Amino acid sequence: MGLYDRDYGRDNQTPWDRAQNPKSIVIILIVINVVVFFANHIFYSSITDPISGAYYKRHLITEWAATGHTTLSQPWMWWQFLSYSFVHDTKGIFHLVFNMFVLFVFGRPMEEKMGRMEFLRFYLLAATFGGIIGSITAVIAGSGSTIGASGAVMACVIMYACYYPNRELLLMMVFPVKAWVLATIIVVADLAGAFGLMSGMSNANTAFTVHLAGVAFAVAYFFLNWNFSWLAVGGLTDLPRKLRQRSQRMKLKLHDPDKKIQQEANDADRILAKIHASGEESLTASERKTLERYSRRQREKRDQ
Repeated sequence: MGLYDRDYGRDNQTPWDRAQNPKSIVIILIVINVVVFFANHIFYSSITDPISGAYYKRHLITEWAATGHTTLSQPWMWWQFLSYSFVHDTKGIFHLVFNMFVLFVFGRPMEEKMGRMEFLRFYLLAATFGGIIGSITAVIAGSGSTIGASGAVMACVIMYACYYPNRELLLMMVFPVKAWVLATIIVVADLAGAFGLMSGMSNANTAFTVHLAGVAFAVAYFFLNWNFSWLAVGGLTDLPRKLRQRSQRMKLKLHDPDKKIQQEANDADRILAKIHASGEESLTASERKTLERYSRRQREKRDQ
């Protein structure tokens, strides 16, 4: 029986079912960022410093930014490791527009590839890791607060390059380059910027180390076959079984082509059953690759 002959391998959704699907996580994230940006301008408090008499506006940035030593040293403020990613520079709209444009371009394919909820977990955890690294950097370099979605957005760009390294993209909307080349250019630029910041040779407002944190998080997620479905409701109870399966996969096996093909077919059955039971977003990167490889083999057999 072929891959597409199984009941749970078919698309049984009706047009009504598709119409009821939830909205894209990427679009929801963009809307939240835009709403917070304008809320910064609409809702603020006017404060007069009791000592200097200076008058200034208190934005959400004041409360939500990751503020280096203050955030690191006060566990009750650790929520700022995530909240910083939803506030952007209020002096202009470019910071917000650029981040949201890149999130839309690279986040949509990743959401489709990873599944809605797994993509959301990936995005939020990448942002949190970036906030931690940004705060540590602020303490070391003596820089200011960290704001903006660029760390999580950068993670989306790198994940795209990992999954589709040879797809062509337009650099600066003009020059065609492969995704892996664009990712390399970005990483090199951020490394140079981070070195300048940490050595005191740069006072740029760009959070280079937060970008690199997003890069590192995405690379680890892809090459270590991470999957955060265990963070979902009920996922923690299934964690021991997943750890046993991972341990079994790591054991050395003798090369046997026929046995390997049969094992691949068995794995495909297991993965499809998992999709039927838990949805596509529950798959790891390794399981997705196995299913794609088996599907390709089946198509080749039909074409012979």
